[in-house]
Amino acid sequence: MTGRTTTIDTRTRLLAVAFEEIHRSGYQAASINNILAAASLTKGALYHYFPDKRALGLAVVEEVIRPRLAAMMLEPLAATSAPLATLQNLLRTRLAEENPLVVTLGCPLNNLMQEMSPVDETFRLRLNALFEDWVRTLAEALVRGQAAGEVDAALDAQETAFFIIAALEGCIGMSKNTQSVAVYRACLQQLLRYLTTLRNPLSSFE
Repeated sequence: MTGRTTTIDTRTRLLAVAFEEIHRSGYQAASINNILAAASLTKGALYHYFPDKRALGLAVVEEVIRPRLAAMMLEPLAATSAPLATLQNLLRTRLAEENPLVVTLGCPLNNLMQEMSPVDETFRLRLNALFEDWVRTLAEALVRGQAAGEVDAALDAQETAFFIIAALEGCIGMSKNTQSVAVYRACLQQLLRYLTTLRNPLSSFE
């Protein structure tokens, strides 16, 4: 059992370090040597778990980025019938965070979509599947919100979900370009205001 646990721990450490290197440098510029040094592993150990850098990068998408997005967005949205209130709470949490990395490094999912989608179809499909899961989860939450009376029944849930996520990712992306926390927070505030316009006029939700 100890050997299996060690194997799992080593693979998990390798993925965590690879995520950090990719987030900081981008996938194509990410250095295998930096990853191995940070993880205290040999190249042979790396290839024991992943046949090449591409397999490692795809595993980062599925085993690091997807769970992070699930914990931050997908699970709260999947569990609610008040998606506007849930989204507003999530955005307020982000506004209260003192984490400069969101501005200096940007969103890891969006970074990879911008970098890899034009050059690697497997990456594009894997990243797009994750993005579509996010849109679908939010759209389903909006439909439940319409049924519960929180969300305006006239809006198109799918199109609105796509727009909200695109707006959020745009806030992060433009803030990365400007390297401005103030721009990031101002953009999130505008998104918060937009969400209030989606409420059912007769809603009793706060």
